[in-house]
Amino acid sequence: MSSPLRFQLSYGDCDTVGIAYFAVYYPWMERAYSTWLYSHGLRSGELVEQHGFMTVGVHSECTYKAMVRVFDELTIRLVLDRVGSSSYTVGFDFLRGDEVVTHGTMTFVCRTPEGGKAAIPDVLMDVLRTLPSAEGAAA
Repeated sequence: MSSPLRFQLSYGDCDTVGIAYFAVYYPWMERAYSTWLYSHGLRSGELVEQHGFMTVGVHSECTYKAMVRVFDELTIRLVLDRVGSSSYTVGFDFLRGDEVVTHGTMTFVCRTPEGGKAAIPDVLMDVLRTLPSAEGAAA
């Protein structure tokens, strides 16, 4: 990502007791991922037209390590959790200062325009390699 995605939580991000609602992390991950791809010249919705392949999200999850409350400031750091021949997992470290408070992941598979399995194209692999490897990740 050209610059980290930073933001401050508001009441709309939190439940009635002021703790970040668990599902709110997913739109933040998608925003960070899309912005990162875009900063490298790729647009998810135009991959078929521009490069002859598409990616499909097949799995996502979050591990909540510390409570996050209204007005906390977070930074999202993208990492490469895993890369295979036709799929990859991007990790999202949500940091409050230097503390990772949540770690999320999104796994994508590459497909042909017709939906068949495809290897990760070089244009995408080059962009994936710009991410630091997650600690202990298979790369």
